[in-house]
Amino acid sequence: MNQQELIKKISHKFQLADRNPSGMSASGSLSGEKIFSKHSPINGERLADIEVANKDAYNKLIEEAQQAYVIWSAMPAPQRGEIIRQIGEAFREDKEDLGALISIETGKLLQEGLGEAQEIIDICDFAVGLSRQLYGLTMHSERPDHRMYEQYHPLGVIGIISAFNFPAAVWSWNAIIAAVCGNVSIWKPSEKAPLSAIACQYIVSKVLKKNNLPSGIFTLYHGGAEQGSWLAEDERIALVSATGSVAMGKKVNQVVAGRLGKVLLELGGNNAIIVTENANIEMAVRAIIFGAVGTAGQRCTTTRRLIVHETIYNAIVEKLKHLYGQLVVGNPLEKGVLVGPLIDNSAVELYEQRIKIALAEGAVLLAGGKRLKPVGLDGGTYVMPTLLEAQPSLPSLQEETFAPILYVSKYSGSVDVAIQLNNNVRQGLSSAIFTNDMQQMERFLSNRGSDCGIANVNIGTSGAEIGGAFGGEKETGGGRESGSDSWKAYMRRQTNTINYGATLPLAQGIKFDL
Repeated sequence: MNQQELIKKISHKFQLADRNPSGMSASGSLSGEKIFSKHSPINGERLADIEVANKDAYNKLIEEAQQAYVIWSAMPAPQRGEIIRQIGEAFREDKEDLGALISIETGKLLQEGLGEAQEIIDICDFAVGLSRQLYGLTMHSERPDHRMYEQYHPLGVIGIISAFNFPAAVWSWNAIIAAVCGNVSIWKPSEKAPLSAIACQYIVSKVLKKNNLPSGIFTLYHGGAEQGSWLAEDERIALVSATGSVAMGKKVNQVVAGRLGKVLLELGGNNAIIVTENANIEMAVRAIIFGAVGTAGQRCTTTRRLIVHETIYNAIVEKLKHLYGQLVVGNPLEKGVLVGPLIDNSAVELYEQRIKIALAEGAVLLAGGKRLKPVGLDGGTYVMPTLLEAQPSLPSLQEETFAPILYVSKYSGSVDVAIQLNNNVRQGLSSAIFTNDMQQMERFLSNRGSDCGIANVNIGTSGAEIGGAFGGEKETGGGRESGSDSWKAYMRRQTNTINYGATLPLAQGIKFDL
């Protein structure tokens, strides 16, 4: 099935042509003016015209969300878990079509699009179990005949701002976990990936309607930076979860902090793999390739820096140069293709600009470095995965470019030298070390090791599972999403003390006799 046939099938499946893309609530038209068109990065084909919600539309969605919160938060958590279970089943039924839509819209490999759809299913499964595990804590009181405990309550309306590179999965990390905790959400997806969002909204809306639940539990509107700022400024939004650039995150954080709201930030990553003299070279090279070119280098966990011990440096570089020359760049819907397009022409321009700057700074081009025009895909936005040799002090190593550019640097001495290079950037999302030496492994994972939120041994920087909390430190924002106890970010903690006695003793032995 070619792309046009796929689009027609998917459009019918999710009623993309029949639904108002600016507001997916039951209240009718919520749109403003048509101000942007979505094109596929695969071949430049126009997929849809997207209407941007105006402020009245936004306010109407918030009102619906607030009304839905009253109903949803009153449901026992296991009952909410049952609705989430049904949502997971609905995504299972539509996995193939949603995965294909993600691929067409973002240029991801079809396997990656399907993997993203699977992530939503997995997070739903996780949330179902979580619905019976929203545990508090009990503790002993210093006062006789008193009991103390802590419990968690939902926050209210959660605002979600997501990026184009994971246009569906990151929404689910937030919206599904927040929902099982009793919250409702309003979502402003990236204007570069609106259709995947509409499809997700369509899937959850079917489940809500089937269960006679208000559509305001999950809401959606479209727009750019201005529309995203509404969430940051709005005191009715208890928590803003924002995924994207460091610059965007700093603005969101500043505005939300100004009203003493809560933020959950997942921002830039400038991730490194260390390869020590004790590494399994073949395994390391496989991880490096996937980490550096997967999703065409447009993951926040993409491997952007490679730090290799001098004794194996030449062997690693030669293997990488050979494999970079064999990478198939092209239509991500076709088998055998390993690298799809960048999201749009502006991403290609940034790729070209960053390479030019790095070369001017003294980097050496080892592979790639050019824009491509695969046969039959003239309107696409393709580039060659690029390998640059760089001194650790190269200024470009401090910058995150959302493109398949990998800087390889040499180190000598102990693993501590490599760890210092790993940490010597402003971002702190993901990191990895390849070594068969236990002391080097443990050093990397110790408090004197990697300063990133994710630190892996003998696997790459990319491809996190949903069971572990995802997020990073420093300019990455400090947020945690998905697994572990990240559900607590969407809750307010309350300490309770119950006096079941007949007297009123005070804490710390204070006497206050009337």
